[in-house]
Amino acid sequence: MAAAQPGAIPGPVPAGMKREQALLLGERIYREGVLPSGERVAATVIGEPPVDAATIACGGCHLRSGLGSVEGPVIARPITGPKLYRPLRKAAESKRPPGGSLAPEWLQGDLLRPAYTDATLVRALREGVDPAGRRLGAAMPRYSLDDRDADLLVFYLKNLSAQLSPGVSDTTLRLATVLADDALPADRQAMLAVLEAHVRDRNAQPRRQEARARRGSFLMKDLYVGYRRLELLRWRLTGSPATWRGQLEEHYRREPVFALLGGIARDWAPIHAFCEENRVPALLPVTDLPATRGWYTQYFSKGLYQEGETAAHFLAGRGDSARNQAVVEVMRDSPEARALSRGFREAWASLGGREPLARILAAREPLLEGLGQGIAERLGTTVLLLWLGADDLTGWEALARAGRPSAAFLSGGLLGETLGSVPPALRRLAWVTYPFALPDDEAARAWPVESWLKIKGIPMTNRRLQARMYFLGWMLSGVLAEMRNNFYRDYFLDAVDMTNDQTVVSAAYPRLSFGPGQRYASKGCYVVELGEGSPPAIRPRSDWVFR
Repeated sequence: MAAAQPGAIPGPVPAGMKREQALLLGERIYREGVLPSGERVAATVIGEPPVDAATIACGGCHLRSGLGSVEGPVIARPITGPKLYRPLRKAAESKRPPGGSLAPEWLQGDLLRPAYTDATLVRALREGVDPAGRRLGAAMPRYSLDDRDADLLVFYLKNLSAQLSPGVSDTTLRLATVLADDALPADRQAMLAVLEAHVRDRNAQPRRQEARARRGSFLMKDLYVGYRRLELLRWRLTGSPATWRGQLEEHYRREPVFALLGGIARDWAPIHAFCEENRVPALLPVTDLPATRGWYTQYFSKGLYQEGETAAHFLAGRGDSARNQAVVEVMRDSPEARALSRGFREAWASLGGREPLARILAAREPLLEGLGQGIAERLGTTVLLLWLGADDLTGWEALARAGRPSAAFLSGGLLGETLGSVPPALRRLAWVTYPFALPDDEAARAWPVESWLKIKGIPMTNRRLQARMYFLGWMLSGVLAEMRNNFYRDYFLDAVDMTNDQTVVSAAYPRLSFGPGQRYASKGCYVVELGEGSPPAIRPRSDWVFR
């Protein structure tokens, strides 16, 4: 059965426009403060000089979903059509009348304001006055809108979060997880086992939750009526990534979902593009190659790109002399190496560093030969960025005989479990970008994950990956509770943005932090040295946060 709809109040489309065109133009006014003409909306806040609305656009306080937010003493109320075009009342006492169930009049508190009309809503936008003629709070901007632009914004608000998103029924919230063939089978299974255990836990007590929704007080009914069983689909992607978009579209056509949960792929870019185009949220996939722009995917981090950034900031922190040194990148032509290189180069340029020289090794070309004799002869004044895997580093001994570089960087994310294969001579001079919690801290904070896996009968095959999925399940529970019965995709992401920063539940990272529009939860990276042994001892040379 389809989910009951909140009841849109769409009204007529502004004259001379098609519905989709009007919604897109209204959306831009709401989110960016930009008029159809391309000019900025002029706005004023009481006691402040006029500004353009790019800095105080509606969506900044009321969120993309329009369902409002709280910032200190400032309450930005919901401004969607189903909320605005109905009277606003206080919540009544939840006390049950003697011998009976709650009658509608018991659910009605004092009137806070009458329902808006188109005319009173335009007046509120322009003058900051509600339908009862009372001044809105001082934080509410007053926008300079002509009649046509005001009609566009009003039409958009009427349709904002007015129909529940696809994938929602009266009893079920349908999600999917992506399993790409370019990920290792053991990692796909490890990720999937944790997600499905979380889903089983949530679905284990539906009768109690649903009974609360039917019999509870007004306030409790509002809380528990949002309970849905979760359905988790497996979307398998096979073959070349160039074909994934078509596969995703077919999965979505057959069984539309509310959001993607977790998922694993070497390169997430095709999935990211699908989510942006279809406005499908994707929560915390496992990938080293996330996209760097967009709204609909919340990543753990920027992946390998972030390690490249970290190397640039660490090197620049050594002073002007470091910025003027020759920097040479040595790499294979792979997506992982290109991500590291792009992160370094973009950050390095912003810091005033000299443009690096790139050396791309051909197939089976040894390190020394690929570097070139000219560079090998002046290693003492050169910083090497060795964006290479463990197999390529076995050629380090031959290079070391040619001299010792000024500095060398390795990628901990690229080397992964092969850090112990780094040659001893290279360990003594290399710095390694390390995007996870330090091993002792990670092990100390992993005990809840290990205990949970043991209780669920799930073997630990990849502690770091499973710890990330454990966090995702923990976080999802809080996000769904925050949403109550507001199953709108943009509100799902708004609720993610309002998640408290985490330093305990996240075993894989020292800190995960969230905020409006932030799409990478882990924003730091260590630079470490490698000691002896396998796995090698890891000693930090930097603090965690760079940006």
